[in-house]
Amino acid sequence: MQYKFPQNFWWGSATSAPQTEGAAFEDGKGENIWDHWFKEQPTRFHNQVGATDASTFYRNYRDDIALMKKIGHNSFRTSISWSRLIPQGTGTVNQQAVDFYNNVIDELLAQGIEPFINLFHFDMPMPMQEKGGWESREVVDAFAAFAEVCFKLFGDRVKYWFTFNEPIVPVEGGYLYDFHYPNVVDFQRAAAVAFNSILAHSKAVQKYRTLQLKGEIGIILNLTPSYPRSQNPADLKAADIADLIFNRSFLDPVTLGEFPQELVDLLKEYKQLPGCEKGDLEIIAAGKVDLLGVNYYRPRRVCARANAVNSDGPFMPEWFFDNYDMPGCKMNPHRGWEIYEKGLYDILTDLRENYGNIPCFISENGMGVENEEKFIVDGQIQDDYRIEFVKDHLKWTHKAISEGSNCLGYHLWTFIDCWSWSNSYKNRYGFIQLDLASQTRTIKKSGDWFADVSKDNGFN
Repeated sequence: MQYKFPQNFWWGSATSAPQTEGAAFEDGKGENIWDHWFKEQPTRFHNQVGATDASTFYRNYRDDIALMKKIGHNSFRTSISWSRLIPQGTGTVNQQAVDFYNNVIDELLAQGIEPFINLFHFDMPMPMQEKGGWESREVVDAFAAFAEVCFKLFGDRVKYWFTFNEPIVPVEGGYLYDFHYPNVVDFQRAAAVAFNSILAHSKAVQKYRTLQLKGEIGIILNLTPSYPRSQNPADLKAADIADLIFNRSFLDPVTLGEFPQELVDLLKEYKQLPGCEKGDLEIIAAGKVDLLGVNYYRPRRVCARANAVNSDGPFMPEWFFDNYDMPGCKMNPHRGWEIYEKGLYDILTDLRENYGNIPCFISENGMGVENEEKFIVDGQIQDDYRIEFVKDHLKWTHKAISEGSNCLGYHLWTFIDCWSWSNSYKNRYGFIQLDLASQTRTIKKSGDWFADVSKDNGFN
């Protein structure tokens, strides 16, 4: 069967400033929470590798963009580092950062690659974290001001803006499950971080629309379908609550302008509702997006709890469900994640049926693999497993589009093997192999394959 995609479909990849730029302490960049945490606790990072150098995009962006062109990109998403552009989080703008981002944007456009620019990718400036991070209203307003600076500096050329990437991840990692700084375990504070992140998003959207620029503004959410173990009512309820907490908590306010009432009722019942000031809900209602980025890697499978909750422990989402390992499922053994391609179809169908068929695109999807060097043949990584992974996800995306879903593109995570938070370089995701020691770039087989897909706007 031939899989042809709509005209002007976006083919490309996604990454972020903190994971690729390097130059973490150069040219006036301020410290972010990752720089700080790595200095404080290097053993929390795989092989004790931090983001100080990353994949050196700061120095090699021209060569990297030429490689993007070579493997068929017509679009590329990265982020602007808040701590590079405004080192203290507020106040003085760093002109060297302005020059760098202008150069990146201009080079992308010169190569026929549409820049998609995101504003927050887990990289809180340390001076802002010291004020409370997303728990602080002052930081919410500082973010809106940072966004406005970006729009004014670059909005004449950047047509696709995103406020946040996966805003629930700093909630989960930083305030529930201890895999991001500041390593807090406190649902009440997590709820405040989530609420204020949505408020910050909405204030940035308002700033963008006030400037009347010719473009679109959106957000990127990691939507992880929650599948029940069975059709038993207890399992169905468990899946519904997981969906409320991990998906609809962000999806509903940014697309519909309001929080799901069931979630409000649930948090109220357990005395976990975040504080809400007069006018907040009106601001959030005005923050509905033009375009939604969908990050998808794996499904969430849940079942009703087998045991009673230990109410002496901290309140957690897992009070309402247990995670369920489905027998016989396909796995990525390197990451320990289930591979379930139909999940993309289910997300796109849900957006079509329940969210007004909002314009969207697959903003991240990818497969992390360890020790890819063992797949080198004649100097090139033969990552047929990645080609198969992408192809199978694209088949389900194509089916959703054929049924009317408003999906406009597909971006792989990621362009080049990049630094990945506490995992550092343990799992490689790129179209391009990165040799860390020499910083040499080599196109993998998947990169050559993707060039053909982009050129043909599909595959057989």
